[in-house]
Amino acid sequence: MLPNHAKLMHFFEVANKVTGRKKLQKMIYILQKCKVPFEEKYQFHFYGPYSEELTLRMEELCNLGFINEVKEDRSNYYQYNYSITENGQQFLEQFTLDMPEINDQVELLNGKSSRFLELVSTMLYFDDFSRDEVVEKIYTVKPKQNFTEAEIQEAWGYIDLLRQSQLHG
Repeated sequence: MLPNHAKLMHFFEVANKVTGRKKLQKMIYILQKCKVPFEEKYQFHFYGPYSEELTLRMEELCNLGFINEVKEDRSNYYQYNYSITENGQQFLEQFTLDMPEINDQVELLNGKSSRFLELVSTMLYFDDFSRDEVVEKIYTVKPKQNFTEAEIQEAWGYIDLLRQSQLHG
């Protein structure tokens, strides 16, 4: 078992359950941007930052029986729910892991919709830009999402909140 797999299992131990593949991708990316040592490489994709590495690691953890993936039929799409299994929990207990405290951040993230986390992760993807330039980028790369000014302001406040919890975590 590699350390990056164990870090993901620790994330699920803290999160308890994550609903949706997109949400999972965004949560790990946002935590990474908050200096949590996840090492998956991300590229900008249709729904914002996306990691093929994370997708492959999740498949491996599911195949090993350490993470449970439940596929729900939602009339016009499928939704996936993820949680750590008892086997995963037992395995993780035997693994020494150097991870910062992430409980507050994970709770904040898990309480938000995947749409909102898509906005936040996209904003963080362009964090080398000024705030005005980031907003311009949002309207350029996400025109179909029709993010409102209020949503963008909420996302800035949320990013500040996450970074504060990172400092005090």
